[in-house]
Amino acid sequence: MDAVSPQHAQLKSALKTAWMAGDFGEIAKFAVREAENFVERLRIRPGLRVLDVACGTGNIAIPAARAGAEVVGVDIAPNLLEQAQKRAAAEGLRVHFEEGDAEALRYPDSSFDMVITMFGAMFAPRPERVAEELVRVAKPGGTIAMANWTPEGFVGKSFRTTAQLVPPPPGIPAPVLWGDEKVVRERFGNRVSDLRAERRTARFEYPFSPEKVVEHFREYFGPTKMAFSRLEESGQKQLATAIESLWREHNLASDGTTHVEAEYLEVKAVRA
Repeated sequence: MDAVSPQHAQLKSALKTAWMAGDFGEIAKFAVREAENFVERLRIRPGLRVLDVACGTGNIAIPAARAGAEVVGVDIAPNLLEQAQKRAAAEGLRVHFEEGDAEALRYPDSSFDMVITMFGAMFAPRPERVAEELVRVAKPGGTIAMANWTPEGFVGKSFRTTAQLVPPPPGIPAPVLWGDEKVVRERFGNRVSDLRAERRTARFEYPFSPEKVVEHFREYFGPTKMAFSRLEESGQKQLATAIESLWREHNLASDGTTHVEAEYLEVKAVRA
């Protein structure tokens, strides 16, 4: 493992605080079906040893365990892990959840048949380290699978809208670069073979208006909650208006609810 600078340690602490703010379970429940679709396409077989990196509240780990896999879920935020464990227990599923860092996984080389991450590891600030770790802990011939928001999609636009008023820390690559196939291929390099990438669409459906969606994210989504907290009242109003406009612009519903389709890149590769 490489040494971590004080600046990087401070950044990771801030990221942990952001993801622990709010109640991510209230956000994640609107992505449950898309996570199940992602897992179904992986064709997980009983007995496979699977690692879910940046597992959040268990949207990927739980359906993988239902499929019969031996699943380990790791995340930087312990409160999300608590929710994940409760969800798994409620279904009688045995999943081992533990706190950990996508940039420095605690597992030996070649530990897992499949290493997966959905809208999670892409947020770690050192993507090259993430790529190394995802490959390292996979067995030779094992599968590495990611789902990453694209720069051009709705979530990428949302990130840019927020960044205009709340700039991210300098020197940190944009998380949505993981949604660019060329960048993904460069990051994994010759450590993987048979890398395949396909653009897919996640459906966000909320039983309330775009204005209420913004309020929902301000209350429950930690990074959004923290972004607003960095602004004075006028800035908060400006950011809320900008984000609400984006939701309204992309809303496909006309009945007072909100339905937005968000593009992501699905990546599957084989460890060389």
